[in-house]
Amino acid sequence: MKKKLLLSLVCFSLIFAGTFCFAAEVKNPAFTKAGKIKVVTTIFPIYDWVKNIAGENVDLTYLLEGGVDLHSWQPSAQDMVKITTSDVFIYVGGESDAWAENALKNAMNKDLIAVNLMDMLADKVRTEEIVEGMQAAEHDHDHDDDHEHDIADDSEHDHDDEEEEYDEHVWLSLKNAAAVCDGLSEIFCSLLPSKADTIRSSAGAYIKKLSDLDKEYERTIKNSKKKVILVADRFPFRYLVDDYDLDYYAAFVGCSAETEASFKTVAFLSGKSDELGLNVILVMEKSDKKIADTVIKNSRKKDKKIMTLDSMQSVTAKQVADGASYYEIMKENLAVLKKALN
Repeated sequence: MKKKLLLSLVCFSLIFAGTFCFAAEVKNPAFTKAGKIKVVTTIFPIYDWVKNIAGENVDLTYLLEGGVDLHSWQPSAQDMVKITTSDVFIYVGGESDAWAENALKNAMNKDLIAVNLMDMLADKVRTEEIVEGMQAAEHDHDHDDDHEHDIADDSEHDHDDEEEEYDEHVWLSLKNAAAVCDGLSEIFCSLLPSKADTIRSSAGAYIKKLSDLDKEYERTIKNSKKKVILVADRFPFRYLVDDYDLDYYAAFVGCSAETEASFKTVAFLSGKSDELGLNVILVMEKSDKKIADTVIKNSRKKDKKIMTLDSMQSVTAKQVADGASYYEIMKENLAVLKKALN
C-alpha cells in the first residue's frame, strides 16, 4: 500500500541496515498546542508499543477502542478526520486495512507519515495456510508451503487463480514486535530530536523486556512435553507458533469469517485431540466456546479443559484503562501455552 511519504521506507531500510533516521529527513510535524506530535493507531498492540516508546511525548489515539474486531472494523467520518490530520498514522496494512489507501490519498496533513507494519516487516510477513483438517472458506487463497504442517487436500476448493492472502496478525510475534518498536523509536526520534535520548532509552528498555519474554517462550516451549496445539476456533496465531516451531491444528484460518464448523471439521479435531493426548482445547478471546465444547463432547476423553489465547484484536478502552498491556497479555498467553503443552 502506498505511503503518504517515502520516509517510512527510507527509515526502515536504514534501521535494518544498522543506521538511524535523522531529523532532516522529516518535514515539520503539525504539533499540538502541548508541543506533542499527533499519533493515531488502529490496533491495541501498536497503541501500547507507542505508549511504551514515546510516552507523554505524543498525543496518542487508539481507534479500535470500542472492541470491534480488526476484520470487521471500518472508520467513521470522525475517525477519518483523526487519521488525516495526524502527524503519524500507524496501521497493520493487511486486507482489513484496505480502506486506508484512499484515506491517505486525501489526507488533510500533507506531511503525514504513514507506517504500514506489513511493509515494514517485508519478508517476515507470511501467507495464510490451510493445515490438515482445517475448514477452508470460499475466500481462502493459496498458501505457502514452507511450513512443516501437512497441508489439507484442497481438491474441493479451486484456489489456483486467486492471489495469496497474507496473514495480518504480525503483532503476535514478539520478534516482530521488537523490530517494529525499534523502527518506530527512530521515527519519533527524528520528529522529536530534543527528546531523542529519552525515547531511545525507553525503547531500548521496552525492547529488552520483549526480548526477555521471547527467550522465556523459547525455554518454556523447549522444555514442554508436547510441541502441538489444537485451536477449536479461527487461528490468528501463525506468527506465534512459527517463532517456536510449534505445530497446530485449527478449525479455520485466522481471517476467516466462518463461525460454524462442519461435522467433518469437528470430527477431525476430536479425533486428533485424542490421538495426540491433548488435555487442553484452545479458543480465541470472546469465543462462545461452542465448537470447543462440541470437539470435547465428540472425543473419547471428556475431561479436556478449554483455555483462551488472546490475539488482542478487540481490546476495549475499559481494558486499557484497567491496565491491559501487550506485554502482560503475551505473558498470559505463555502461561496458557505452558498448560496446553504439558
